[in-house]
Amino acid sequence: MTQKLPEWIRVARSKWQYRGQERPPFAQKPSSGQESVWDYPRPPSLVPDYRRVVVRMQGKPLADSCSTFRILETASPPTFYLSPGDVDVSGLVLTGASSVCEWKGTAQYWALGGANKEVAPVAWVYPHPYPEFESIAGYFSFYPGRVECYVNEERVSPQLGGLYGGWVTKEIVGPFKGPIGTVGW
Repeated sequence: MTQKLPEWIRVARSKWQYRGQERPPFAQKPSSGQESVWDYPRPPSLVPDYRRVVVRMQGKPLADSCSTFRILETASPPTFYLSPGDVDVSGLVLTGASSVCEWKGTAQYWALGGANKEVAPVAWVYPHPYPEFESIAGYFSFYPGRVECYVNEERVSPQLGGLYGGWVTKEIVGPFKGPIGTVGW
């Protein structure tokens, strides 16, 4: 079951200045083989990706997949979403926390098993996303600043800012939203 799109979300979506049609003057120019996050669209696009994605915590595998989705959104590094069948959920516990994304819907957060609900989550899931993102219903994305995330053996760096979970790899250039002063990009 998907979530119905509330009116306040429609209004929020209409306020974005940059939508991927044109890079702002402060955007870095990508080199050959790179992507600019300023070329990503808004609303975001959902793109299948077949590179190997591995997630570990202190060397212990949490997830391993060669069939993921990347969400590409203006100004943000991509986030990778892994099928629940490729995630070892025995190492995770559902927290009571949730948040709403204007594009994807209501997210639920997961922490490492044995941790109490006050511990920062390491992953999130959209169990019932808005219709445009039904393909990732139940899929997991992980915070690369809290667990070790790899794309084709490249260690991913985290997107700055406590809220964001973007995966920074050498193939993308910014600047990225997240640091102080970037709200509203």
